[in-house]
Amino acid sequence: MPRSMEQESLLAWFTQHQRDLPWRRLDDAWPILLSEILLQQTQVSRGVIFWQRLFERYPTVQSMAESTEEEVLFLWQGAGYYSRARRLFQLSKVVCAPSSAGGFDGDLPTSAEQLQTLPGVGPYTAAAVASIAHGEAIACVDGNVIRVMARQNGIKEPTGREVQRWADEVLWSDDPGNWNQAVMELGATICTPKSPRCDVCPVKQTCLGVEHADLYPAPKKRKKKRVDLQCVIYIDSKGRPELEMRDASGILAGMWGPKLVEHVNAEGLGYLGEVHHVLSHRDMHVKVWCGVAEKGVDPATVPLSSLDVKLLKLAGVMRD
Repeated sequence: MPRSMEQESLLAWFTQHQRDLPWRRLDDAWPILLSEILLQQTQVSRGVIFWQRLFERYPTVQSMAESTEEEVLFLWQGAGYYSRARRLFQLSKVVCAPSSAGGFDGDLPTSAEQLQTLPGVGPYTAAAVASIAHGEAIACVDGNVIRVMARQNGIKEPTGREVQRWADEVLWSDDPGNWNQAVMELGATICTPKSPRCDVCPVKQTCLGVEHADLYPAPKKRKKKRVDLQCVIYIDSKGRPELEMRDASGILAGMWGPKLVEHVNAEGLGYLGEVHHVLSHRDMHVKVWCGVAEKGVDPATVPLSSLDVKLLKLAGVMRD
């Protein structure tokens, strides 16, 4: 049976030691939702930078809905996992559609159940926004919460059901938003994956894994798929590369860049080298050639993925 932990100690610690993140100074659901989607797969230190960039341009969900997917991708470039940006733009369109057409008349839903009907919003994001922005008594479960639960209970491989049950049981219903943030903050800053700071943990008294925290949870083995591709970067007389907007499917959908293919006819081309790019489940190796283009595109004017930036730097058409 999952164990409880000292709630008041954790909340007091969070009140005193929480990080000063810009969206925590706001109580509107939109900036909170924006932060949660960004932080799904982006470190907080980098996420703050992208959040500030996006929130300055899109202070409301309506302002994003009135924009274009290409502009959203342009501002998102560098944050990675661009499907998040595309789904966020789709979300803004759905929210701002009239209720007669299945939308929400410009107002973000307030309940976790309704939030999950939006593009790109899963159980965690819905619970986070609903609890933090609207005080809904619903527990969040993310990687930080899983780690805290596993160590508190001394369980190496907790099931999703066990983690959710524990999170539901320890939830501080009187202040669910701060409680959820406190548990996640604990996992992010104290109960970290490596070198946890158990000596200063506010809930170490209830932790069964405190003596051997590195054993909990047991690490999952992930295999990366190797992907071998090739591309030709055609460059015009002004040093501009020939780029194209990719179609609406695939990991780089909607971004601009040179065409990526499995095979290149290298006759008459100059070989530049190979670019190695690591994604969460893919290990990409791209061999690069260069050729001559009639008219290129200024790469500073279109959204580029970090992979495309590497390719263009290798070709000498982009600088740091």
